[in-house]
Parts: sequence; C-alpha cells; structure tokens
Amino acid sequence: MSDTDKIYIFDTTLRDGEQSAGIGFTIDEKVEVARQLARLNVDIIEAGFPATSPGDREAIARICKEVRGPVIAGLARAVASDIDTAWEALRGAETPRIHIFISASEIQMAQQLRKNREDVIEMARAAVARAKKYVGDVEFSPMDATRSDPEFIYQICQAAIEEGATTINIPDTVGYAIPRDFEEFIRNVRNNVPDIDKARISVHCHNDLGMSTANSLAGALGGARQIEGTMNGIGERAGNAPLEEIIMAIKTRPDFLHLHTDVNTRELYAVSKLVERVSGLALQSHKAVTGKNAFRHSSGIHQDGVLKMRETYEIMNPADIGIPAGSSIVLTKVSGSHGLRSRLGDLGVHPTDEEFARIYDAFKDVADAKDEVDDRDLMAILGEQTQIKVEDAWTLDLVQVSGGDHSAPTASVRLVDAKGDSHMDAAIGTGPVDAIYKAINRVTGADNTLTEFSVKSVTEGIDAQGEVTIRIEANGTTFQGRAADPDILVAAARAYLHALNRSIATPASAVPEPLTTGRN
Repeated sequence: MSDTDKIYIFDTTLRDGEQSAGIGFTIDEKVEVARQLARLNVDIIEAGFPATSPGDREAIARICKEVRGPVIAGLARAVASDIDTAWEALRGAETPRIHIFISASEIQMAQQLRKNREDVIEMARAAVARAKKYVGDVEFSPMDATRSDPEFIYQICQAAIEEGATTINIPDTVGYAIPRDFEEFIRNVRNNVPDIDKARISVHCHNDLGMSTANSLAGALGGARQIEGTMNGIGERAGNAPLEEIIMAIKTRPDFLHLHTDVNTRELYAVSKLVERVSGLALQSHKAVTGKNAFRHSSGIHQDGVLKMRETYEIMNPADIGIPAGSSIVLTKVSGSHGLRSRLGDLGVHPTDEEFARIYDAFKDVADAKDEVDDRDLMAILGEQTQIKVEDAWTLDLVQVSGGDHSAPTASVRLVDAKGDSHMDAAIGTGPVDAIYKAINRVTGADNTLTEFSVKSVTEGIDAQGEVTIRIEANGTTFQGRAADPDILVAAARAYLHALNRSIATPASAVPEPLTTGRN
C-alpha cells in the first residue's frame, strides 16, 4: 500500500482517557503506559495537558525523555501561557507536537468563551503562530466541530493552516455525529478549505451515542488520515473511540477500507490489560477485540465449527492481537521465578528486577491459596503491585474480623508506619468492611470519604481471588485503590490503604487546576 493509504494512530489515553471520572494516573503509571504504546508502535502519543498541574508536566517531561519513536504531543488551549507551558514540558521530546484547541460551535463560543466568531479566529491564529515558534508540528482542533456551522469550520481551519498548522483535527466532542453525515463532513472539509493539502486531516470521536468507532472509520473514508482515540475507549462521559477496535477493523477489512496502520497489533492485548489495571476501569466481558469473551464460544454449534476450523466463527485471529493461546507452563506454588517471568513476557509485561521480586512474592502468596494461578490471577496481582510505587505511609500487617447475624461486626487492624513502628486499633461498623475502614482511620487519623466500592471474582471456583476496587475523596480529589486476595476482607483492607497512601503521597500542588474553556 502507498503512504496515502496509511492511517496515523494518535493515542490520547494519557490525556483524554485520564479525563474519565475517577481516574488519576500516577507519573510512573503514565510512563509505563507510554512505553507500552511505543511497543504498540502508535504514531503519536498525547502525553497530557501540561497546564493542568505540575504533576502532569512532570509526567510529560519524563515521557519525552524516556520514550522514543512516537511523536509526543501536549494539549494546550488557545492561550499564550498554555502554549508556553506545553513547550516547557515537551522540549525534551525526540519529536514534539503542540496540540491547540478552541471552541467552535455557537453554543460553546457564546456560553463558554463569551467570544464571537471573529475573536475566535484571531485567537486561533495567534495560538498557532505562537506554537509554531517552538515546534514545526502543530495540531489544531476546532472543538465541537460537528455541532458547528460548516462554513465557520472551513474558515477557522484555513486560518490555522495559514499560520502553520500541520494537522487539522475535526472533533466530535460530544458524540453527536452519525457516520454517513460525518463522512460527508470530512469530505467537505477537504473540498472547501483551500490549503487543506498542506495539513493532514484527523478525527477525534466520542462515544455518547455508541458510534465512535463507526464515525472514526467514516471519517477515514471521507479523507481523514489520522484517527485519535484511547485504549479500551476510556475518556470523558461514555468515552472515546477505542483504538483496538479501529486498528483491528482496518486490519480485518482492507478489502473495503483500503487502509492500513503501522501498529504492531500483537501488543494490543498487553496494552489493553495494562490500561485496564492502572485505570481501575474493568472491561466488560463482551468488549470487542480485547474482552474476556471476545474469542470464547459457549454455543455447541459455535464450538463445533471453531474446533473444525477457527475461521467459521472468528473473523480475527486472537494471536494477531497478542491474546495468549495458553501455555505449556502451569503456574502453581512449586513454580519457580523463570516460569513466572516467562509467562509475564507472554502477557507483554517486562518488569525490572525490583518489580519482579514484589510480583513474585505476591504470586507465591496467591499460589499457596489455590491450586493453579492463571493469567487473570496474574493480571490481578499486577494491578495491585503497580499501585505500590508511591511511598507507603502505612502498610497492612494484620487484619482480623468477627461478626455474625447476632453480633456487631468488629475489626482489628495492625498497621506499620514509614518508620517501621506498629500501631493497632479496633472498631465496630455496620458491616465487616466498614469496621475495617473505621479501624484503619482510627490508626491513621485519615479524613476522607469512601465514594465507590466494588468487588469481583478474578477467576471461577471457590478458591478464586476477590478483587476490590475503591475510590476515596480527600481534599476535593479522588484517589483509587485496588487489591486482590483470596480473602476479600484482606483485599478490601489493602485496597483502602493503597488509596490512602496515594492521597498522602499526592501534594496539593499536583491537584489539577480548574480550566474553564473546555477540552476536546
């Protein structure tokens, strides 16, 4: 295929994906995801929104320093200070891009910006020109384009190109588009922006009506050659276009789309699972491409067909996505470190020696409690271990719970502080988990609000691990904790401490600053 048929993949998991309610990646988690995205061979990684917080700027700077290959982009409003801040964060990148956006629909210009069309075009011109002084690669987005007057979109895109924009992104910011109309919208941008040949057209679709994948592909049929999205479709409200779906649709239907990407699809499963565990947003079993049931067959007719020939009911080969087909190595309590490291490699996980030591210790604990540790158990272990990268103010040493239908649930906990000193207390609660959390709060003096608590079985069977995900709110900021253990009460205590330690380790300066002009 020629270059004109290539679709450039723009991953915004670390920026728009992080805008999902309840998500807050740590700096280490952002760097880990960026490294895996580089293995996936995406073309552009939007590493964050530098103006939001010092923490985001630090994460972007580390990604620029440590990740090579993809273009590294940072988002900025059409505001001089945002653009200057973006450049400071991006200046260490091998290939930096500044991505500028401004509202373009009548409702957003009038109600949010309080500007008229002429003012907005001048702001866009000034912003692109300022960014162009720092980098050669500037992307421009007229936000809420699909609810805007098309003639105004043509004008503002032309103005941005005249000032040096190299990518023109058409965002369906609120998921309003319908595929056929969106394809025509992109085609009209191509036909009505005089200098559009000097820039690459991009699309950025949200999933409010469940059509983000379809709209993204329709945009490509209309002439877009960059598609923006997130892994697992995480993002504002109903989320962004899921890149794994878009990438595999292009790979599976070249006969219709006549497009291709340079993505290493065998890394899709690994990065999907990584994003799942660091975000705390579990994939539904029937999620397309990477869900647990995407390549599982229950119907006898389907099973018969697949056993005779996989293609009878599977249009994609799971191996092409990197989904493990199974391993001859069975992980049990007598398995050694070499077997575990090999299986982690199969899953696309490549820990450092220090990280592996923690993973191995946790693996042995789980293996002692059940006959066999499968891939889902490993993912649960990894999900817990990746959260231990903050400096722990408190660690769990002991938890004991008593209760019953005729007694008040009571919990005793023993915690160890950062100095190594032990502290013990007990509390009565409305249930065993409430009692545990009250006892922990008595020891730590914590002041927060539990806003979400969920528990699920990691695998089937009576010896399955229970995985607990919680969110707490402290000082107006949400912190997530996650842990897995065969005893769900132990998992609940560990998850709470993970969230608590994150809240203690996060300085007030790292809390995102309010931005009043919106985001893509």
